[in-house]
Amino acid sequence: MSETSLAAAEIARLLEHLPKGIDLGLDRIRRLLTTLGEPQRKLPPVIHVAGTNGKGSTVAFSRAILEASGRAVHVHTSPHLVDWRERYRLAGTGGGRGALVADDLLAETVRRAALANGDDAVTVFELLTAVAFLLFSEHPADAVLLEVGLGGRFDATNVVEQPAVTAVTSVSLDHQAYLGDRVELIAAEKAGIFKRGSPVVIGPQTEPTALEVLRDKAARTGAPVLVHGQDFHAINERGRLVYQDDHGLLDLPLPRLPGRHQIGNAATAIAALRAGGFAPTQGAIERGIASAEWPGRLQRITSGPLVALAPDGAEIWLDGGHNPGAGVVIAEAMADMEERVPRPLVLITGMLNTKEPGGFFEAFAGMARHVFTVPIRSSDAGIDPVTLADAALEAGLDAEPAAGVSAAIRRVASHWQGGPAPRFLICGSLYLAGDVLAESDLAPR
Repeated sequence: MSETSLAAAEIARLLEHLPKGIDLGLDRIRRLLTTLGEPQRKLPPVIHVAGTNGKGSTVAFSRAILEASGRAVHVHTSPHLVDWRERYRLAGTGGGRGALVADDLLAETVRRAALANGDDAVTVFELLTAVAFLLFSEHPADAVLLEVGLGGRFDATNVVEQPAVTAVTSVSLDHQAYLGDRVELIAAEKAGIFKRGSPVVIGPQTEPTALEVLRDKAARTGAPVLVHGQDFHAINERGRLVYQDDHGLLDLPLPRLPGRHQIGNAATAIAALRAGGFAPTQGAIERGIASAEWPGRLQRITSGPLVALAPDGAEIWLDGGHNPGAGVVIAEAMADMEERVPRPLVLITGMLNTKEPGGFFEAFAGMARHVFTVPIRSSDAGIDPVTLADAALEAGLDAEPAAGVSAAIRRVASHWQGGPAPRFLICGSLYLAGDVLAESDLAPR
């Protein structure tokens, strides 16, 4: 992010005097939105997406399909990886692709929201969510893709009263301090975005109790519900994505985003768009899932200083997943790569101290050749690399701390003695992913 960014300067001022942490509740943002003229009631049709893992990918598929349909789409996601502007993508004109909000427009809108708030209590996330509603209400579009920040029931995005459709991706343990220490409690929080009369689409769930809670909450809310594996299906059949629901069968290309879990995320996006009345054609769906992009999630790094440091022929992959559920799907993707092209797998991991590293590392037992644990430059809340290495050792992995990502890659390169070049996986935190993208000059655009 440019040091001269106007928006970054405005947000830095907010961070100096507003709470930066999480304080779940809707009273503060509702008061602020009332002062701003209720922009959340002036939005195009909203697709509201919650879940533990897969939210961002599902939003990315939905956006790509809608834009392939010629629809103009606003998108709000969080957190960002490199630049605050990543949280706000404004619709293109004339059916064109959207783009990140202009720096000066974001700076101006942040100032407006802060001025309207005055000295009243509000968190930074709440104020920046109000900024999304302002931007999206004042620029025309055909749809808004709105990703929940944390949980659902008390998340600042949950002031939208009648979304066109709500979707819930995979639910598992994460943010237990805020959402509860059992998956059924977390599922209940995610289900808090359901609204009477608005269709609900439930994506693939690995936890039966989560599915049970989500279905029960939809029924009690009075929301029609579509469930993956019951009302819509998607499988990989001979290198094609075969999707089926009551509308019929679609024979589609596999998603551009790597990992078998992306088949379920793509299916959730298709089902949500159909349930929400957007009626994408098969051609638009094909083009969308084959072109969707979602930085920092199983993204291959093919240029930049890290590639220059690695042994010739090595692969470098980046993923910001940071909880046990993410560990499982990332490990599955690495296993699939290993089956196609065998290479020694080296993890380079940094994590925040709000995460539970043991469950993440357990997914890689018997698969990773070695783990380097590293600090996270952009956060003061990272787990000390020595402590993180101990957690990896307890999970059955060979691990040691390193000074940083570059140092870890350099250490492997200096000891490499031939054979298949390694496959590096940099993982464990979106903050770490952002640091790597910034260093590689690959900030999302």
